[in-house]
Amino acid sequence: MGLRSLKAPSFSAQFLWLSLAILIAGMVSIGLWIQAEIESAVTGRTAGVTALYVDSFVSPHLQGLEGAGGLTDADRAELDRLLTATPLGREIVSFKLWTRDGTVLYSPEDSIVGDRFEVGADLELAFGGEVVTELSDLSEAENSFEAQQWDRLIETYAPVRLEGSANVVAVSEFYQLPDALEADLRAARFRGWAIVGVATVIMYLLLVGIARRASHLISAQREELEGSVEQLTSALDRNRELQQRVQRAAARTTALNEQFLRRISADLHDGPAQNVALALLRMEAITEGVQGNGEMPPDDTLRDLDTVHTALDSAITDLRGIARGLRLPEIGELSLADTVGRVISEFEQLTGARVTVTERDVPASASLPVKITVYRVLQEALANSFRHADADVRSVRLEGRGDELFLEIADNGRGFDATVPPAGTLGLVGMRERIELLGGTFRVTSAAGTGTTITVCLPLRMPAGVDG
Repeated sequence: MGLRSLKAPSFSAQFLWLSLAILIAGMVSIGLWIQAEIESAVTGRTAGVTALYVDSFVSPHLQGLEGAGGLTDADRAELDRLLTATPLGREIVSFKLWTRDGTVLYSPEDSIVGDRFEVGADLELAFGGEVVTELSDLSEAENSFEAQQWDRLIETYAPVRLEGSANVVAVSEFYQLPDALEADLRAARFRGWAIVGVATVIMYLLLVGIARRASHLISAQREELEGSVEQLTSALDRNRELQQRVQRAAARTTALNEQFLRRISADLHDGPAQNVALALLRMEAITEGVQGNGEMPPDDTLRDLDTVHTALDSAITDLRGIARGLRLPEIGELSLADTVGRVISEFEQLTGARVTVTERDVPASASLPVKITVYRVLQEALANSFRHADADVRSVRLEGRGDELFLEIADNGRGFDATVPPAGTLGLVGMRERIELLGGTFRVTSAAGTGTTITVCLPLRMPAGVDG
């Protein structure tokens, strides 16, 4: 059987193996924690009971320590008797009495009485009023006597207080055999691990049932989802194709619009403009002929002739201006920077205003729809600024950013509330439509008294099939 014939485990199998590992890890962690808590509780309970028992017998003989500074011979004799001739001796195998500076005030082993040892953390806690107990391996220097007889003992520090106060005058340290305690701990550990194990098995069996049911449901949903994904992928492919076709059509429309405007400009120049110019010439000839014959028409007639002459002259001026505005200059061979320079040069010649230009990383070439759009948007934005903004500072920033072109037109004019565009903003609407047709973004930032900034971002690359 080859490797390819081996099937990967199902989701439910993976889940069950993973959950089993997690449950075992959790069981071990919880079991160890419970074991530690049980050991602490059992040890603490045993030590607490014994500490109370010791304190009941020992404390009355230590009340004179606060004033005397040491034990009397009578006190030492009584402590010896308590540890040898009473049931207390069967509970305690060794005993020490400590002062605050770490000096052994009393011990059945006379050789260490009066010796001073480093004050450990347990002894310090005991002088703070706490009962501290632990299973000691007797490795400390103070335990040299006990280490000769035992491998380990239960070591407990208990504070000795003055009667009727919280003042700790000494700390009693006593040692117990761990046999009974270890028997209690073994029983407690067994019960704890049994409970944790049973709970883990029950949880795992429940997970097995849930996983099997979920596996069937997931399999059914997966089949349904795979079918939906196939349909969605097909729809996305069709949508992507349609989007490219729309973008290509929009780019072609931009160029066709300019051709259409050029044709209208030519028609205006060759048609109505020529007719109005001819009518103006004929009227001037008629007026000159009448005046040459010496026959002056009435004043009303002269005023009417002047009015018609003025109207025709104004009409021919407007028609020629409209025709020039509709005609886009030949920018097919120009670079983006030259196209922008062409617009600004024409604006400055017509208005006498100055425009500051900043260029950065501008690509040398771009598709014709992009150049047409940049030309028209810049032309319209500067014209709006001159007619409406009452500005004396204008700036244009052109920057290439990867596959995108960034264009910013700003002035320091009176501005307007951009959230409520003023009447007659067909120019802004037209600019936005031109930009968005090519898949770009258009934003106007303005407020009363703060000037206006128009920000444009255009894709430099057009879909295949668009004339560049």
